Amino acid sequence: VQLQAFGGGLVQPGGSLRLSCATSAHTFSQHAMGWFRQAPGKEREFVVAISRRGGSTAYTDSVKGRFTISRDNARNTVFLQMNSLKPEDTAVYYCAATYSNGVPTTQGPYDYWGQGTQVTVSS
Repeated sequence: VQLQAFGGGLVQPGGSLRLSCATSAHTFSQHAMGWFRQAPGKEREFVVAISRRGGSTAYTDSVKGRFTISRDNARNTVFLQMNSLKPEDTAVYYCAATYSNGVPTTQGPYDYWGQGTQVTVSS
């Protein structure tokens, strides 16, 4: 399963970005999907995840109310809408896929990873 993340860039504090993660895999609907991020000098951390059919989601506390994950199984794509961005959101964002049930919030269950897309929040 190959994952390709898009949509990163430079945005001012308070701005918005929408990340996308696409795969050509016909098994997309069998995977829960997650977004993780890694800031400079820090370990990669969980951001948000969505279940196979989109009925369940999980968010890390720091992004609740600002970020929204969604998926379109017909387009084999998962989206991350990021609003009210803060400088501390600056990181490389990775999408990941897992066959696990539910919405895993740790890296271990994820089987496949995308290459990452840079998000920089700065004035």
